Amino acid sequence: MQGSMVGTGWIEVICGSMFSGKTEELIRRVKRARIARQNVVAVKPALDIRFSSKDVVSHDGDKIGCLPVKDSDEAEAIIPDDVQVVAFDEAQFFDSGIVDLCVRLADRGVRVIVAGLDCDFRGEPFGSMPELLARAEYVTKLSAICVKCGNPATRTQRIIDGRPANYSDPQVVIGASEMYEARCRRCHQVPGKPTRNRTGGNQG
Repeated sequence: MQGSMVGTGWIEVICGSMFSGKTEELIRRVKRARIARQNVVAVKPALDIRFSSKDVVSHDGDKIGCLPVKDSDEAEAIIPDDVQVVAFDEAQFFDSGIVDLCVRLADRGVRVIVAGLDCDFRGEPFGSMPELLARAEYVTKLSAICVKCGNPATRTQRIIDGRPANYSDPQVVIGASEMYEARCRRCHQVPGKPTRNRTGGNQG
């Protein structure tokens, strides 16, 4: 985040591929807000139970307590009126209502921190993240390290039975290092992905 604004709320988005440190950065910002004795609430989708059902946990094991919810309506219902900072982890898994919720919170003076994958395993925009990026005051895009060549990685590679997942596979499959790798654009593979023509359309 570049700075802070006085007397207003805002949205800051942390995005990137898996293993780029998104959750680690969200946890760091939440801890700093708590050191400042601000009223902070962390929220994540209930379906994310990879490391813990009641904590936001980074890949290196750092964690903070959170409220797991099934959707944006439940999130709004449990966020107290006097909250000063709200952090949403794995925002790509929320329904489309997460965008309006973040906007409403910011409009009433809340600092909103959002972390999530900007692209899915296909390398395509994921869920509501594109709109959240467009509506945010601050955006931090992180990169990982490509496991194949060592270049900066901006893609998430899904591996099924030792092979790259096919384009037609389900968009959401919860997993960690046993199923996903960080890859650069060159090393990222999606068998069956349609190619794009010069006008941006798809060719079968």
